Amino acid sequence: MANAEQSVHGSATTETRMGAARAALWLVAAVLAIRQTAAVLRQPPGERLTDLETWIGDNGVLQVKGSLYDADKFTGTPFAGLVLKPLTRAAEQALGIAWTFGTLLLVVVLGLVVARALPGPVSRRSRLLAAPVAISLLMLSLPVRNSFSLGQTSIIPVLLVLLGCFAARGERSSGVLIGFGAALQPTVLLFAPLLWFTGRKRAAVTSAGTFAASSALAWAALPSDSWAYWVHHVAGAGLGARPDSLANQSLHGALLRLGLEGPLEIALFAALAAVVCYFGLRRAVRYAQDGQLLLAVALTGCVAVAVSPTAWQHQLLWVLLAVVGRVGKRASDRMLWPVLVILAMTLPGTMLLPNMAVMHPVRDNVLLVAALAAAVAVPFLPRTSPYFRRPVPTEYAVPLAARWSRVPLLPFWRRVLSRPNLLLELLVIRVGYSAYSHIRTAATGGVTAAEEHGRQIFSIEQALGIDVEHWINHAMVKVDWAESFFNFYYTSFHFVVPLTIMGVLYVRRPSDYRWARSSLAFATVLALLGFWLYPLAPPRLMPGMGFIDTVHGPQDLANPDYGAMTAVTNQYAAMPSLHFGWSLWCGLVVLVLAPKLWMKLLGLLHPLFTVCAIVATANHWVLDAAGGAAVVGAGFGLTYLLAGRRQLRVPAGSVPVARADTQVEAPVPAAPK
Repeated sequence: MANAEQSVHGSATTETRMGAARAALWLVAAVLAIRQTAAVLRQPPGERLTDLETWIGDNGVLQVKGSLYDADKFTGTPFAGLVLKPLTRAAEQALGIAWTFGTLLLVVVLGLVVARALPGPVSRRSRLLAAPVAISLLMLSLPVRNSFSLGQTSIIPVLLVLLGCFAARGERSSGVLIGFGAALQPTVLLFAPLLWFTGRKRAAVTSAGTFAASSALAWAALPSDSWAYWVHHVAGAGLGARPDSLANQSLHGALLRLGLEGPLEIALFAALAAVVCYFGLRRAVRYAQDGQLLLAVALTGCVAVAVSPTAWQHQLLWVLLAVVGRVGKRASDRMLWPVLVILAMTLPGTMLLPNMAVMHPVRDNVLLVAALAAAVAVPFLPRTSPYFRRPVPTEYAVPLAARWSRVPLLPFWRRVLSRPNLLLELLVIRVGYSAYSHIRTAATGGVTAAEEHGRQIFSIEQALGIDVEHWINHAMVKVDWAESFFNFYYTSFHFVVPLTIMGVLYVRRPSDYRWARSSLAFATVLALLGFWLYPLAPPRLMPGMGFIDTVHGPQDLANPDYGAMTAVTNQYAAMPSLHFGWSLWCGLVVLVLAPKLWMKLLGLLHPLFTVCAIVATANHWVLDAAGGAAVVGAGFGLTYLLAGRRQLRVPAGSVPVARADTQVEAPVPAAPK
């Protein structure tokens, strides 16, 4: 009886949590939808829906006589022009609220269809949460945001294909929907082979017939425009922006950006497109026959993106659908592919990869690389794999008992004994640092406020008797070797030492790596709040105080936009000092984890040299260093409160003792039933 009551209580608790999670996710989706709609409607009439304006506005190509393609403004098919033509009579309304809310409705329907099309078996939790998650991801994706802001119609072909594959009753209606999608975007015709080789031959024939009939109708109504599109521009190639621009994420655009052109480029593009079509469609057919039709649709769409002469950003929604594929035998690796896809589809390439010349070919073609990887390379698991539903479980350890019963506050935040996925870790670190750089640069706060805060800090230090910056700065300038050493130390070790320590911990002590990385992340986030709420001028930028900027040289303090450094980092983000904060983090981690005394002492030299460098070079006040120490202490404290102690209870035999960085104990006996 007691077991039954406990089961009922647990079931009710689970249902309550599920309902709360679902409500929260729907709220997130609604907020994103409202934000996206407001971002469009806030724009002045002449600046919103700019592509649509060039089509059906007062001076749009559909309003004037002559060819649709005379000015290269209209990039759609002649059939698309025929469909959009009636909207010119209501252009004023269509360019405002009606078009925006119509696009919003299409995105919601698309998310609902995707949620229903998830390859089974699907848990009840996934079924309940899939729709709001899908809509939220769509709203965040670059193609949808681009379609909203420009007034593009590229969501419609994707929705028609999904409706044809998952909602239409009968093969004929399915083929008609996909055929109309191909009439609007010709590469959608690649879905006909997918239908044919998966046994839906009638749908394949109907889709091809519908495409041909729609194109013939447009040819009869707009013969010169059809000739210009299909023959003169070779199915729209070359229309719109330059085909070698970064916006064109197709193989053709990538080859042009690499410097190839002429017959050689065309021949290479045709050969690569044939290879991608063969292997991509073959994989799509295999996954469709395996029962993963949504994944097959996504792969076919990725093939269409790669082989199209022009694949603009708003046409790349197919890549996001590939997130449904499952990759990896281990549960700890299962999130790698979804995170890669979501980051590639929601963030610009400059945030994903560093600004290094060797990385530019990949950075400039991130979306194409994602499409090609999904189409021909990523080893998605078939449903017959024993790991499809039950991946190799992740091995967790239990934190040792904390001093307070409420710690850890997040009991589900359990420490993993194995190393995190390296690619995922590097990507998250890169994105996190890029976001940190953007926020730090944006948190200017004004030069006047920063200088006023500088005078406040100086007054506090005078009251405490620690205003030693001016004396140390001028004393160092008189000693050439000291000036050279501290200038070099200030500019050279800020990133190198923390990254080196994290690399060593990743290889040698993975569970401690997670603890240390989380502490550093919390400290950095807290520092960003300081930059935003309390802009502070460093001593070298305080007018009239006589500090010498030994690192950057003399500056024009009357002009806040005084040099190229302003574009790189916010010069008025001095409180707290992350130069000292990160160095203190390094010293504490080495002090706690290093096995030998000389290593611990060597580790403590880094924060000592750093605090001397930041004060001697006039880049920080003494209280800035105190602020850096405070956020680092808070970072370690938050990690302790949320995740528990660093030391872990590891069952004997779980990891080799030689590699264990934790306390190895016998398994904790289970409570009697």
